[in-house]
Amino acid sequence: MKNLLLLAVVAVSATLGVAQQCLPYTERIDCHPGPFTGNNREECIAMGCTFCDADVPDWNVPVCYLPKSYGYKMDGQPEDTGNGFRVTLKRATSLTMFGSDSETITLEVFFQSDYRLRIKVTDGTSRYEVPLQVDPAQPATGNRLYDVEFSNDPVFAFKVIRKATGTVIFDTSLGGLTFSDQFLQISTRLASKNLYGIGENEQLTFRHNFDKFPVFPLFTKDTFPDGNANMYGVHPQYTVLEEDGNAHSVLFVNSNAQEFVVLPAPGLLHRTIGGIIDIYIFLGPTPENTAQQYTEAIGRTPIPPYWALGFQLCKYGYDNLETMKAVVDRTLAAQIPQDVQYGDIDIMDGNKDFTVSQDRFGGLPAYVRELKAKGVKFMTILDPAIALGEAPGTYRAADLGKEMGVFLNNSDGTIFEGRVWPSSNVGFPDFSKNATREWWITMIKEFHDLLEFDALWIDMNEPDNFGNGDTNKGCPNNKYNNPPYVPKIRGDYLPTSTLCMDIEDSISLQYNTHSLYGWLESEPTAAGVLAATGKRPYVFSRSTYVGTGRWASHWLGDNYSKWRDIKTSIIGTLQFNQFGVPFVGPDICGHQGHVEEELCQRWHELGAFYPFSRNHNAYGMKDQDPASFGPAVAESTKKALEIRYTYLPYLYTLFFYHYTQGSTVFRALWHEFPTEIATQGIDTQFLLGPGFMVSPALNEGQRSVNAYFPNTRWFNLREGTEVNARGTTLNLNTPLDTINLHLRGGIIYPTQEPALNTELARRNDIGITIALDDNNSADGRMYNDDGDMLNPTESGKYYLVHHTYANGELISTVENNGYPRMAEIKLDTIRILGAPQNLSTATGFN
Repeated sequence: MKNLLLLAVVAVSATLGVAQQCLPYTERIDCHPGPFTGNNREECIAMGCTFCDADVPDWNVPVCYLPKSYGYKMDGQPEDTGNGFRVTLKRATSLTMFGSDSETITLEVFFQSDYRLRIKVTDGTSRYEVPLQVDPAQPATGNRLYDVEFSNDPVFAFKVIRKATGTVIFDTSLGGLTFSDQFLQISTRLASKNLYGIGENEQLTFRHNFDKFPVFPLFTKDTFPDGNANMYGVHPQYTVLEEDGNAHSVLFVNSNAQEFVVLPAPGLLHRTIGGIIDIYIFLGPTPENTAQQYTEAIGRTPIPPYWALGFQLCKYGYDNLETMKAVVDRTLAAQIPQDVQYGDIDIMDGNKDFTVSQDRFGGLPAYVRELKAKGVKFMTILDPAIALGEAPGTYRAADLGKEMGVFLNNSDGTIFEGRVWPSSNVGFPDFSKNATREWWITMIKEFHDLLEFDALWIDMNEPDNFGNGDTNKGCPNNKYNNPPYVPKIRGDYLPTSTLCMDIEDSISLQYNTHSLYGWLESEPTAAGVLAATGKRPYVFSRSTYVGTGRWASHWLGDNYSKWRDIKTSIIGTLQFNQFGVPFVGPDICGHQGHVEEELCQRWHELGAFYPFSRNHNAYGMKDQDPASFGPAVAESTKKALEIRYTYLPYLYTLFFYHYTQGSTVFRALWHEFPTEIATQGIDTQFLLGPGFMVSPALNEGQRSVNAYFPNTRWFNLREGTEVNARGTTLNLNTPLDTINLHLRGGIIYPTQEPALNTELARRNDIGITIALDDNNSADGRMYNDDGDMLNPTESGKYYLVHHTYANGELISTVENNGYPRMAEIKLDTIRILGAPQNLSTATGFN
């Protein structure tokens, strides 16, 4: 009996880990990511996990972590499929985190091209998969940039290796592979700590911080920006800049509630509560290559209408037409360019879509026609939720919607009813149905008959609901509304401020498709704008998912009027260019709060150089359009916008290159200078395209900026003088009315004389600014078309000219001459920066 007791004591001691060797904190994968219900140690050990105290205090180190023996083992050898591999895996342990683990799973590797591969893990059952259109890559030539290796000790892992350098770019040997009904996870080691992406969250730095195991949840939600919390969009994509300057990108195709944990290894852990594991890897090798390859797969943003690149004004809370007119009038009086005026929900009758308030905005249709005659376009808003409480025959959108069966139903078959802006309960259209698409397009066309808008913005489409689930019934207590694990989302309850997760649309349950709602709304909205206007559709959406850029652009949501937010606006704009949505920007001067004049002045100067340039703020906040502050803010905004309008031909050309090649428009310095270590953490400067560098002042009271100049030739845009700095930081005097702008040598930038709007400016002559490199040469193109026709590149109805300058000679070669009006426009101005002193003229132009 004593011997048996001794054996029991020894066994317990070993289980409790008295003498065990703990894994370093950098190698730990959390075995208990949810909250403990009792004693942490006992609960952990009862699961079969390893318990060790944190060896780094205050770092959120997992104390209950998975043993290295956890995961799956290969069942037989990998099968060569001719275009990849297939591997059968069986569970290696009985340890379960949340139950219902798949005993056998299949991992497939698809060599989709020399630079793209796909890894897909399934369990042989019918599971939800995201209906994402992934376009084919360029055909493989047999010169793959990568190799794939498998290992099985102690459990299965695989590596993706860059052939040219031997760099391991994806490596699951950190462990933790899990495939169960409502919990899936996979980890990877990273090739460096230069990690960018994952969104949408408000990130305080563009390059991720690897301290303290930060968690980034992804699940679409209407919320104010607040650090790592989940926000409006879901983009489970990241880019890593490797130590040698090569780059790769990775996409996890999943739309369930999910999260990424940044691990100090360095590594990354992806956890999701549904779907499958579906990963695409893009090998680059340059940063721009990764963006091009990614958008080749998920779709690219069509070239926006030219006028959409102009400055735009909006406010929720004009309240009446006279207030709106006053804003437009004072903007014109200050000679500030304006291309777009907006209406928000306050122009509606009772906040109902497709209506105009006759009491407060009865003259709006006529005013819109007046604006358009002057070259100013009009945009307005649509929310997805439709008021259900109006009397039959009085509200067309609801009547036709009910007749066509477009609204989402509860699991009991009744229409789901929520609350948003209208005074009655609302229904939410099922945008996955063809009938809903037809209804939505019909309503947009009929709305255009009432109010001749030029474009639409779609809001509240996470979808947002002012309650948790159905207003009358709440949500049933089941595994979809209350799954065994909930990622670190705001509210900790999936139906918080949205729909019930057991609602079924035409694709699947909201549990699976919730984060696709805005994505699904975007395409029919673009189709509706095209049907209504007959012109190139322009739509931007608050909620986005992978591939939204095919149909819609994005603004960064309801930011704050704080100095922190002016900085994070740059990071968000950089991220969405990485995500394939290049036409993006924040609400200039912030959305929430009464903005300080100095902040708003700095923000307007910066705002002139976002791809999407719009001032907008919330109801009850003071006016913040630039002319509302007086002459100082108005004048500096005017100066900055005149530079924007001067270089709009360059910006428009960048969007041409995005659409045709997938290039970014707004890019980090490391995108162009990946081997310069100093660029890798910079997120307070940026480039438009390859060479237009912006270095703003972003702090209160700041009157100088420490700007980094990559190792090439740079010129002050305004003065035309060369900057005496290469590969170093320079302190730039930055008065309150100035933003620092520099042009990279070796590029020819197309320009045009600015005007009060783009319709007027497009009548002016064009010019070029030639910034010479060290060889006194430069190169560049200019794209143009009629500004709003559909599919100009596909039809060939565009103009593309290639300028080259070398040895004092400028040669301009027209590569496509499908826009006849270019024959009426003169190349009036040639500005040469960095030319030798003995150069007086440029020859060879024709």
